[in-house]
Amino acid sequence: MKPFRSTFKLLAFAAVLCSSIAFAEPYSVGSKVSPFSANDQHGAAFTLDAKSTRFVLVSFDMETGKKANASLSGLGANYLPDKKAVYVANIFGMPGIGRMFAIPKMKGYAHRIILGDDANLLTPYPQQPAKVTVLKLDDGKVSKVSYWDPAAEGVDGYLK
Repeated sequence: MKPFRSTFKLLAFAAVLCSSIAFAEPYSVGSKVSPFSANDQHGAAFTLDAKSTRFVLVSFDMETGKKANASLSGLGANYLPDKKAVYVANIFGMPGIGRMFAIPKMKGYAHRIILGDDANLLTPYPQQPAKVTVLKLDDGKVSKVSYWDPAAEGVDGYLK
């Protein structure tokens, strides 16, 4: 009976922990941004250093990501690093056949694309349909949340 209680307690603790992650409030002004690790479109490792990053851009769906990539690709490879900005594209849930086409296409872009390929990675980032979330960071905390429509406007105004 004792092993059952220990296992039950462990499972209950894990469930509470997972639910607190899954239902955490999205980042807002004043929130401390947690570091994360992921790979970019070339397979290179990336770890977010929120203290030295000024902007985090996140696209949540493929169509918005395509529009953001088209806009960012014209700005050159150094545009985002010069702005201390990182761009994260959600690819979690993308089927294997989609990845066979999407990842090679992403490799053709000059800018770095961090691949959000974990169920919980982007959970804390707020989102609006068909828009790229832009978090402005100051010393690792969110100082502004905005939403960029890459189909209608350039990104420059969001990275100031």
